[in-house]
Amino acid sequence: MKANKTNPLHQDKVSQLEEHIVVLEQQLNWFKRQLFGRKSEKQIIEDTHQGQLFAATKVDTPQDDTTEVKSHKRKSNTQRSGDEVNDSGLRFDDTVPTKVIDIPAPELQGEDADQYEIIGYKETTRLAQQPGSYTVLIYRRPVVRHKMEQTVKSSEAPTNVLDGCYADVSLLAGLMVDKGVYHLPLYRQHQRMIDSGIHISRATLTNWIQKGIELLKPIYRAQLKSILASKTLAMDEVPIKAGRKSKGKMKQTYYWPMFGDNDEIAFTWSNSKGFMHAKNQLNGFSGVLLTDGYAAYTRTVKELNKKENNVIHAACWVHYHE
Repeated sequence: MKANKTNPLHQDKVSQLEEHIVVLEQQLNWFKRQLFGRKSEKQIIEDTHQGQLFAATKVDTPQDDTTEVKSHKRKSNTQRSGDEVNDSGLRFDDTVPTKVIDIPAPELQGEDADQYEIIGYKETTRLAQQPGSYTVLIYRRPVVRHKMEQTVKSSEAPTNVLDGCYADVSLLAGLMVDKGVYHLPLYRQHQRMIDSGIHISRATLTNWIQKGIELLKPIYRAQLKSILASKTLAMDEVPIKAGRKSKGKMKQTYYWPMFGDNDEIAFTWSNSKGFMHAKNQLNGFSGVLLTDGYAAYTRTVKELNKKENNVIHAACWVHYHE
């Protein structure tokens, strides 16, 4: 039998075509990955020398040269939106619930009530807080006029914890509780107010917190005095970041909580962990001081007992068990 012989020229041509097919398949797979993605969202880099597949027809849109950007779209803090309740600066939209509290006029309750008539109303607006929501309290007081004497009177608005402030006491308490107890910074509370339709600056919230703290200082001093009068006082130091140390870094400071016989807790604060702060806070204390094994407390007790031996240092069994 005669063997089949392959033409070498044909064999080379077939090999070249097979190699060309492999190259074309690789190029096709690459383009598929670029168009439809694989693990990333890469895009095809446009080649100015090659037309684009699925290229969209470009439609020239005429530009309107008369279009102007109106400056009123960016409002300053002093501009009003039209939703103001009064001239006090409290602003809110229609989504915020309001509650009108009618205050009766004493002139309309007595025997001479028929001598007076209501000719209008005065309103004092305050922002109040309820669990998970805000309410605007509107204290509406009738303006009455004496028919014979032609004199005009109006009842006074209820007193507020901060004179001339449109923040109700419930709002002040809510701001401080959310900040101190639930660790909700003011900027987040501010954002929550904006989402609820209340428009108040963060500087105003900071000012309210500062004034609220001043109101609480007498209570804090009385509570600290009560704790220092305890027979047994527990004390500890807790690290807390406060103040700027450098760019992007905060200072390491310390809270010093003290717990007394009446289940009262007071926090003092210092820049360092040195014993001098503990000594200064415990001046006048007489009784048992319960602490952990931090050496500063041992030194504090020695310093306090130099004049009178009135402080007994007790070690916490949680820290000294074997």
